Amino acid sequence: MQKIKFNDYNEDQEIPSLTVGPVKHMDLVRYAGASGDFNPIHTDPEFAKNVGLPGTIAHGMYVMAILGRMCSNWAHPAQIKNYNVKFKGMTMPGDKIVCTGKIKKKKEEDGQKLLIVSLQAANDAGEVKVAGELTVHCE
Repeated sequence: MQKIKFNDYNEDQEIPSLTVGPVKHMDLVRYAGASGDFNPIHTDPEFAKNVGLPGTIAHGMYVMAILGRMCSNWAHPAQIKNYNVKFKGMTMPGDKIVCTGKIKKKKEEDGQKLLIVSLQAANDAGEVKVAGELTVHCE
């Protein structure tokens, strides 16, 4: 994997996007097993409906991981200095997850060249599910 170079990017430039899905019930069951998060709102449709949800919902961390995959597909993982997100909405089975990022700022700090990237994961209807920021240390 090639490392990101500071001079190859400009502010407001988009990074390569990633679309995953549609999310399937089995994806949620697999993620529950991998993460250890067996909350039945993610795996049991009847339970989810009984607690007032329209059905099962994806783990927020599942969507965060997909957004993180977009980041590590673009930047070498060793260059990722910071990755943080906020959860904005529920992802339902059937949703496609569309991950995008845009260079928000280029800066030099303490001798480091940094790209600050705004991130979001939305469904294919444009409803934002996760939004955040990535800081990449460049060559």
